[in-house]
Amino acid sequence: MKNVKIIANLLEHEQSRVAVLENGRLSEIFIEFNEASSSRANQGDIFKARVETVLPAISAAFLTLGNKSNAFMFTGDAPGIKPGNELIVQVIKNATKKKSPKVTPNISLPGRWLVLLPDSQELGVSRRINDPSERKRLKDIADTLKSELPSFGVIIRTAAEGIPEDLLRSDLASLLTLWNDINTKSSASKAPCILYRDNGILGRVLRDEVSGSIDEIIIDCHQNFRDAENFIERFYPERPNVTLYEGVTPLFEFFGIEDEISAALERKVWLKSGAYLVIDQTEALTVIDVNTGKFTTAPDMRHTILSTNKEAAGEIARQLRLREIGGIVIVDFIDMDNDNDRNELLHHFGQALSHDRLKPRIFSLTQLGLVELTRKRERPDLKSILTRPCHACGDNGFVEREENIALTIKRFIRKVINSNNAEAFVIQASSCMTSFMKNYLEGWQDEFGRKIFIEPVPEFPRRKFRLKYQGSLEGMNELPTLKA
Repeated sequence: MKNVKIIANLLEHEQSRVAVLENGRLSEIFIEFNEASSSRANQGDIFKARVETVLPAISAAFLTLGNKSNAFMFTGDAPGIKPGNELIVQVIKNATKKKSPKVTPNISLPGRWLVLLPDSQELGVSRRINDPSERKRLKDIADTLKSELPSFGVIIRTAAEGIPEDLLRSDLASLLTLWNDINTKSSASKAPCILYRDNGILGRVLRDEVSGSIDEIIIDCHQNFRDAENFIERFYPERPNVTLYEGVTPLFEFFGIEDEISAALERKVWLKSGAYLVIDQTEALTVIDVNTGKFTTAPDMRHTILSTNKEAAGEIARQLRLREIGGIVIVDFIDMDNDNDRNELLHHFGQALSHDRLKPRIFSLTQLGLVELTRKRERPDLKSILTRPCHACGDNGFVEREENIALTIKRFIRKVINSNNAEAFVIQASSCMTSFMKNYLEGWQDEFGRKIFIEPVPEFPRRKFRLKYQGSLEGMNELPTLKA
């Protein structure tokens, strides 16, 4: 049985991060830049929007959501709309570099155990609930709820398995209250405007992303700690421990998560046996190559290859979740001549992938040792969140985003300040980073109550920095260089 911990780094004003650890290893990471999200439409948000343009030829309409944010909508979801119309819409797909967010007038309000669908006749139970008797119990409850609310649809979520009817009804009552509040705000507001922002990142992870039991939740922010306690008390019958972390060492550094995030941006992933993976992400698909590397401990070549492939399959399943890789994935396993070995590998790979809540679909193993699988793309992958194309090499490589480096420097400052009484600090960094950090200094000084100065050092690489205070040097911190 897995030991599952949720580690929530919510102390920074600029960025929130939630990590899922399974048996001590990072399995998933959720990252949200707060400055961007405060003015950007995020999945689950609800707006009162105004229709700007309708393009019948492509069955599309473009709407304004406010804050200079535009969105795309399929006109089949709202027949007969015209420019100037106002309607309530929900974001169902986040914006990308090339596309506006996608919205729909078909609102869905997810709770912990069920989803409320206003103005819908839909009724259902999650397909991930396999037990026939439990499916029937939940279907009967859904039928009863639907009969009491004829103008609403109801979907029973996977998390509802084994949950008593009174708790499901309590969840539904909360969602009905929320929908009434949204309608009241809409009636009193003029489009375009925001009507509802989805739960904060920790709330969304606890509500939507974690299936099964949780052993402990560790949070480094007082306010979010109290919110999490209330959420757990209300929605988690097993009552996992909720702990407030107040250590000097930053939370993610204490649990070794920072190193695991950095490793998840590298192409090469070493396995315990000495074998390794090479992961290449492109716009069209992701290719993963399996190599024996230094692994030669099996009794013969056949068993060496099978053992390497099985170990790789388990790690690939973890990397897909950790890096949030979606779309088409091609895995180049080491060639195997024996059909029994191929079948054993496919079975093992399927078992490893079964723990993924997105349930990747795996296809057969070819004679060349290639396996094709598809995985639903629900949110941006880790690489696109934390890195950007390297303009110096014609966008063929990638470098870590400046805002992420700046926040790494800030966390280092926080650790030093917690054990240092100096009134002023000087950050020495590359010219590009000191220029970027000018936007952060005032906020950092207010937060820490200390004077902070920046000093460009042109010869420094962009990921290297020093922190000085009162003429002393607080070491030199150089981050590992990312490899394209």
